[in-house]
Amino acid sequence: MAGAEAHARNARTDRVGAVARPAREQLNILRRVNPEGKVAVVTGAAGGIGGGLVRALVDRGARSVVATDLDGAGVERLRDELPGAPVVACALDVTDQDATRALVEETEREIGPVDVWFANAGVSTGSDADTPDEIWDRQWRVNVLAHVYAARALLPGWTDRGEGHLVTTASMAGILSAAGDAAYSATKHAALGLAEWLAFSYAGRGVRVSCICPGAVDTAMLRAGAGGDPEKASAVIGGGEVISPDEAAERVLDELAEDRFLILTHPQMREFVVGKAQEPERWIRGMAKLWARAQAMLAQ
Repeated sequence: MAGAEAHARNARTDRVGAVARPAREQLNILRRVNPEGKVAVVTGAAGGIGGGLVRALVDRGARSVVATDLDGAGVERLRDELPGAPVVACALDVTDQDATRALVEETEREIGPVDVWFANAGVSTGSDADTPDEIWDRQWRVNVLAHVYAARALLPGWTDRGEGHLVTTASMAGILSAAGDAAYSATKHAALGLAEWLAFSYAGRGVRVSCICPGAVDTAMLRAGAGGDPEKASAVIGGGEVISPDEAAERVLDELAEDRFLILTHPQMREFVVGKAQEPERWIRGMAKLWARAQAMLAQ
């Protein structure tokens, strides 16, 4: 991002402490994002895209990668699969604000300042308007509030240092929608909106924000939607070609190297995004047909 010649307005403090600063204090944010020598934290790292990100960050020379997940044993297995790699495995419930703050403090005390935080943990359960509140609440806390908790823990240090990068994972469901999962669609839209707000609110203080919107990636979450068949699951949700978590992670880091805000693992999905924006009524009719086909497919 270019060092925008933003002028200081009336100082305004928001809920996570953003305060406008004069343009002279802005960094030159044309710098490319390179994980080499950096300290990174990845949540939801026991499998899927999170595990792929850990492996890709190690391959690209990260100084240390803190792999976290609610499944502590899962990230320990990942660490053990990468002998000699600078991977630290930690159990973390991303919906626990105090635990998130404590992990940031411990990492910076024991390893060094966190350069990039991948808020990647997510949950999808399948839901509709009649789904119990506790399921809606779980998705809200994991898919959205966990990003808020990470921002609260990281932004004070990042704004003081004038650098830091928050990379959140939303979904194509956050731009389009996910057939069969109302809560996932709603919370991923919220995650993208939060990332956008953080991106422009903190750009003048040297903080970068990116948001990953994956299409169909061969993860346990995708397979759960169609009895373990990733291709069928992708057809149900309209997620495009199914790619591996490692391929998705490489695409993400390639886009970060270009300092992208919106990162699509499936660039061809852009045409659907444009189509939805240009003709929303046509988009709804198309989604209604997709959902009808999906229900028939799932019934087979």
